[in-house]
Amino acid sequence: MAKFELKLPKMGESVAEATVTSWLKNVGDKIEADEAVFEIATDKVDSEVPSEVDGVLIEKRFEVDDVVQVGEVIAIIETEGEDNETETETETEVESESTSNETKEEATSHVAEVSNTVTAAKAQTEAVSSTEARFYSPLVKNIAKKEGIPQSELDTISGTGKDDRVTKNDILDYVAHRGSKSAQNASESAQAPPAKAADPKAAEQKSAAEPKKPAPIVASGEDEIIEMSRMGKLIAHHMVESAQTAAHVQSFIEADVTKIWNWRKKVKDSFAKREGENLTFTPIFMEAIAKALRDFPMMNISLQDNKIIKKKHINLGMAAALPDGNLIVPVIKDADQLNLVGMTKKVNDLARRARENKLKPDDIQGGTYTVTNVGTFGSIMGTPIINQPQVGILALGAIRKVPAVVETPEGDFIGIRYRMFLSHSYDHRVVNGALGGQFVKAVKDHLEAWDSNREI
Repeated sequence: MAKFELKLPKMGESVAEATVTSWLKNVGDKIEADEAVFEIATDKVDSEVPSEVDGVLIEKRFEVDDVVQVGEVIAIIETEGEDNETETETETEVESESTSNETKEEATSHVAEVSNTVTAAKAQTEAVSSTEARFYSPLVKNIAKKEGIPQSELDTISGTGKDDRVTKNDILDYVAHRGSKSAQNASESAQAPPAKAADPKAAEQKSAAEPKKPAPIVASGEDEIIEMSRMGKLIAHHMVESAQTAAHVQSFIEADVTKIWNWRKKVKDSFAKREGENLTFTPIFMEAIAKALRDFPMMNISLQDNKIIKKKHINLGMAAALPDGNLIVPVIKDADQLNLVGMTKKVNDLARRARENKLKPDDIQGGTYTVTNVGTFGSIMGTPIINQPQVGILALGAIRKVPAVVETPEGDFIGIRYRMFLSHSYDHRVVNGALGGQFVKAVKDHLEAWDSNREI
């Protein structure tokens, strides 16, 4: 019998980890190829992970709520057939790792005995927990509890994971050297001369440098306290991180979309009968934005590690509302290659699947520029936050019927027009005001130059 390693697949260029939310199969269950084994969640989308082979689930390496890095083995599936060389090498690596772990366990056991002597006065150790400033995986929490490491001590351990997160190897390495460090600190304390009188200024600076504890929640008896959802917390972190990373600047422009309004009103019924799709304004705007990105390719870039990456494909992110009120950004791939019919079908499909929570990981990755329609909620304009690592995002305001000056060869007059504001937020680190303004002006020009006799 052969063994197949089911790994966490790549979820997108900016996604490095995911949380296991539920197991759909138990150990001993038979699994067919393409059948979902477990569910995961990232800061962008929830998804099922299917098996690539037929077989039987024989091992789960992570539990619910564990955080898994992309590429890590989550489960082992036993299949019919003989092991190949790769599997043999894997077993050798596992055996080697097991031997290494046994050595670590021996060292850990020895250090634990020393540690238990030092902490004999403490009958129980308070359970550690994640905070807003730092996250600890369930595995790290269990090791800390087992080794008697309190919260205050755990917070001092240097982490090598993402965002300085403490990994399994970090805490095992700390435990292995914990006893020697304690003895060294005790020896230094015994030999150290009496401390000088504390400097009030130094104490004040130290107090200012220490992280402030979160203020207690103040609520009256009639107030309702609502815990933020997991996705809400991730979105909040993503938005704060973007605001702290990019130098946000906005440019605003007003576009006359009377031609588009009248044209859509004329063709939408026949379009719906022929294509079976509703023709909204969104695909029309997306087409104009894709053309503008083709005119100004330096808006279709990303900035990473002080390097500008000029994107070959124009992939438009489309902010969409989820049933719980959160937002998600599905992506229209190669938007500049689609005609209006194709754009309409793609927009409607992504919006529908977003509402039904049926988006796949591939649907929300690879975006190069983002569009959000704040006019859906009645707003005439907005100042959206850039979707990192992109450098621009365009907000579409509500279409309003307003009196406006109309210029004609025979003279100017006041007429009733349909107009809307376009709000362009861009990263001033790499996009200057000229480029940011020219781009949104190009979108306006494409919209106002609409052919009233266009056929689709």
